[in-house]
Amino acid sequence: MKGWPAVLIVCLALIVLAAGCGQPQPTEDLEPEPPLPAPIIEPEPEPEPEIVYPYTYPLTGIGTEEEMAARPILVMIENHRAARPQSGLIDADIVYEFLVEGEITRFAAVFHSQQPEVIGPVRSLRPYFAQIAEGMDAMIVHAGYSPAAIEYVQKKKLDRLDEIYGGGAYFWRSKERSKPHNLYTSMELIRKGQENRKLRTEWNQPEAIPFADKDIVMTGEPAEKVRVNYLLGYHVEYEYDAEKETYLRYMAGAPHVDKESEEQIEAANIMIIAASHRVVDNVGRREIDVYGPGKGWIAQKGKVREIVWEQKDGIIRPYINGEEVPLIPGKTWVQVISPDLKVTFSAADENADA
Repeated sequence: MKGWPAVLIVCLALIVLAAGCGQPQPTEDLEPEPPLPAPIIEPEPEPEPEIVYPYTYPLTGIGTEEEMAARPILVMIENHRAARPQSGLIDADIVYEFLVEGEITRFAAVFHSQQPEVIGPVRSLRPYFAQIAEGMDAMIVHAGYSPAAIEYVQKKKLDRLDEIYGGGAYFWRSKERSKPHNLYTSMELIRKGQENRKLRTEWNQPEAIPFADKDIVMTGEPAEKVRVNYLLGYHVEYEYDAEKETYLRYMAGAPHVDKESEEQIEAANIMIIAASHRVVDNVGRREIDVYGPGKGWIAQKGKVREIVWEQKDGIIRPYINGEEVPLIPGKTWVQVISPDLKVTFSAADENADA
């Protein structure tokens, strides 16, 4: 560039410098970032396959792996205040509650699908309890009897274990309570008594009880609360638990619980039947019609419907328009009342008379 004008040399230098400044300069920040990982989509869990059982328990409609051919056992359980809480009622497939003398109630608890280790307190027999047992071919377990009851069981030659008259080996007295509210038995002892006394163990099963699909949508009037007013404060209440789809039982305003497990008694079906009652002696013993037909109600899944009830093929069954009402699989409580007793059904936040 010797001989070039100084001004030209400066201009050329500036042009070269500007060109160099316009070129991208290498830098670590310009390295490409790695691609983002694809989102992980968890597969939805497959629903648990529904278990299909080869058999169902005849009195509850609940599935079982083994056929239940053994004879049901009907145990007389008392409901005096001194007898509460009772043991084993929570395990009975069907429970009938009746009035007895003294204006108190007593239970006929039918055991079949479950085998409780403690049942009681056991009390004496009345003829209408024996008629229930005869109809469904259940063996009777009791402690004593009324004159009409012993006349009936002897005439019909019904199988039974009576603690007072020859069956004491199959019962025991608890030290936690005083007589007569402390007599207990167990399914193991009852079955042993059947064997030792050579009583029939095979069941002459009556016509099967129909059971509804567990997902059935129930119709009827609201019955999230059910109240049956027996006499002398023996008020029974049921409250519907929508999550469990069962009724929780209350007795005299308190949860009715099992003494052994401390769990509250519950049932899928509440049947209330109005039956003829007649006092037959000065003690206050009654004759109660357990054959029907008669009027009543059935509460299932928070709804109630009017029914006609009748004992047919050994079971007290509900009918609507001549068709038998299927039971919801689970336990059933039958409240046997005289027609003059008050019954109410209501939604959870109201009260309504039946």
